[in-house]
Amino acid sequence: MHFELTKEYLEELKVAVESNAEAKVLELIEGLHAVDVAEILDEQSTKDAKAFYTLLPEELAADALVELDEDTREKFLDTISSEEIAEKIIDNLDSDDAADVIGELSEKKQDEVLSHIEDLEQAGDIIDLLNYNEDTAGGLMAKELVRVKIDWDVATCIKEIRTQAEDVEKMYTVYVVDKNDILQGRISLKKLLLAPDSQKVKDIYNEEVILVKVDVESEDVAQIMDKYDLVVIPVIDEIGRLLGRITIDDVVDVMREEAEKDYQMASGISENVESSDSAWSHTRARLPWLLIGLFGGVLGALVIGVYEEQIRIHAGMALFIPLIAAMAGNVGVQSSAIVVQGLANNSLGLDGLWKRLFKELIVGLINGAVLGLIIFLYNFVFSDDLTLTFIVSISLVAVIVFAAIFGTLVPLMLNKYKIDPALATGPFITTVNDVFGLFLYLYIGYLMYAV
Repeated sequence: MHFELTKEYLEELKVAVESNAEAKVLELIEGLHAVDVAEILDEQSTKDAKAFYTLLPEELAADALVELDEDTREKFLDTISSEEIAEKIIDNLDSDDAADVIGELSEKKQDEVLSHIEDLEQAGDIIDLLNYNEDTAGGLMAKELVRVKIDWDVATCIKEIRTQAEDVEKMYTVYVVDKNDILQGRISLKKLLLAPDSQKVKDIYNEEVILVKVDVESEDVAQIMDKYDLVVIPVIDEIGRLLGRITIDDVVDVMREEAEKDYQMASGISENVESSDSAWSHTRARLPWLLIGLFGGVLGALVIGVYEEQIRIHAGMALFIPLIAAMAGNVGVQSSAIVVQGLANNSLGLDGLWKRLFKELIVGLINGAVLGLIIFLYNFVFSDDLTLTFIVSISLVAVIVFAAIFGTLVPLMLNKYKIDPALATGPFITTVNDVFGLFLYLYIGYLMYAV
């Protein structure tokens, strides 16, 4: 059942927490998912959240903490002792989530938490994961998985799987390795259950397995799993040793974070900010692109100033300046958005630069012809200035074609030089196209009125 958080529910929960009525608190949260509990924590003050958190069952408390957004979790962890983090949180998390939580702590507190972890193997796994870049497969993977040796028989495999599965929350597949832990393939549980106890793994395992190396970027991991519809993918080192696995829930997080980042960049926000962040954080994230927009506006004013005398004589031209600027910006954003989306999901295929530009040229010409004809008919009916009618129509076609090509070229060039192409969308494309669109319109008007 879908959980809906209400003020009445929060008030009832607060009363139960303040009276230390643990049974009542457990009754109120009965059946709730960790995401729902995280939502409750997020809506409470730090003091109330801490009091509520101490009454939660350990496993639910750990899972709920992982579901909090990073900023909220970081503030919340500051209120919890290192020993409590180790015993109540880390011990109840998979290695990848545990590494993410510890990675958000200061170096001093990291050392304190690790020193309180009684399971040395778990502590070692976490330390290994902390050494990987968070934006790589190593930073995404969990160490918990089920593996069997290629020279084992089925009976030995099943016995080992029972032991290893205790540490694995969800067992998607069983990996086959050799004596040096080099990944050889995978084997299904169905085959193991149906095969005779004496049969060797090497006779029934599947050699085909899609994998990634530990240093592959997280975005590439997400694309591979999406392309092959995988729910889990193994991670190996440079010599092929099996290190861990990445599950679909971690990849979904990567996709969401990347989509949020691209959306913010396209909207002219240069940093990753949340609605709950401070006014200064929002100002710092927004101001750079607003300054670029301001600079573009000044350039546009200078362009208009150059042709001020022409506009004074032919005042009708001023009426269509907003139209030209708006169409230039809109077309550029459309083109860049399509290219950025294609680059993000690898759907551009093997199209070369010139082929892509030619396609946008055709699209621009078609759109320009249709819109130019519409504005021509409008001016032909409602305007007495036939020259202005031709100027606006010709300018609109030229501006749309330029904006389409420019909106395509910029993200492709940024991507070629390993710069996030999402920078090309939004304010940057709009500002450049506005200024150049105004220049084209006024220059074409200058030429045609001079004839």
